[in-house]
Order: sequence, then C-alpha cells, then structure tokens
Amino acid sequence: MPTARTLSLRPATAADAELIASIHAVSWQATYRGLLPDAFLDREVTRERAAYWQARLNAPAAERRSVVIAESAGEPVGFACVERQPDSAWGVLLDNLHTLPGHQGMGVGKLLMRAAEDWARAQGETQLYLYVLEGNRLAIGFYERQGWQFAGAEPDQMGGVDITALRYVYKLDGRATR
Repeated sequence: MPTARTLSLRPATAADAELIASIHAVSWQATYRGLLPDAFLDREVTRERAAYWQARLNAPAAERRSVVIAESAGEPVGFACVERQPDSAWGVLLDNLHTLPGHQGMGVGKLLMRAAEDWARAQGETQLYLYVLEGNRLAIGFYERQGWQFAGAEPDQMGGVDITALRYVYKLDGRATR
C-alpha cells in the first residue's frame, strides 16, 4: 500500500501523452459507468483521450499549464492538470485530477491537489475552480472534504450525451467562495 512517503510527483512531458491518456480513460471507465454511455466508455474513450492528450501536451502555451504525474514506488498512479484560463473570473482551472481506481483513498488525490494549489499560488492566483460531472458522488465528496464549495451548474456534453457540470471553487487561503 502506498504511503505519503512512497508517493512522488514528476512533471509530465509530451512523451507522457499515451500514459496520461491511459490513466484518464481507465479513470473515466471506472467512475462514469452509469453516467455516460457504455458504448463510449468501452469503445471510444481510450482513442478519444489519446488524441486529446497528444494534442494538448504538444500545444503551444505550455507555460499556462502544469501537468504532473503521481507515482507510487515509480509506478504511475494518477495525474493532475491545472491551467490558467485567459480572462477567467473563477481563477485557475483544475482541469483534471485522476487517480487509478486501485490507488484511491491513499493520498494520491490530495498530493495532486496540493501540487495544483502550489502552482496556482506561484502564478500569483488566489482561487482555483473545477468542474465535476453531476452524479460523480465520490469526486464531489472528495472535493468538499478538501474545502471546495459548490458555485454553480452548467450544461455540457460528454461522451455524446448532455450532462450537467458542477462548478466548485477553492480560495487558496483555504476559504472557499461562491
């Protein structure tokens, strides 16, 4: 079992696109079952995430984002992506935070979240925000336990279906705002 002492972070590079896409797809397949169509999760998500991360990690403006990979004893077990959004009224977007199912509840998510907070502070930002799929009770509970607060809901699309994305915010001094 990983402990805080065996967990480490490393910056992701463009060469990590396939690895990150794999973690992302496995996370969605485990977490979004029943929330997104099985056909999308079983047949499309792996290919779709691979194309997404290949493009994203090779895109310009890398200085506006940080992508880190969490490892346990050298094995990749999660990742986070945080990005400054031009003209955002909400702060810095915590766009992705995923831990492989067998490693959840062991501090990986907290470590990734602290890295996102540290990066945002270093950019001079005072608030983070994220979107979580309505119905993703485990993630919502995790964020709320970390001090994030609900700040609204927006319609969106994912996996070819209409969804509701819940926006949560976190003040970097520890106080959440709406």
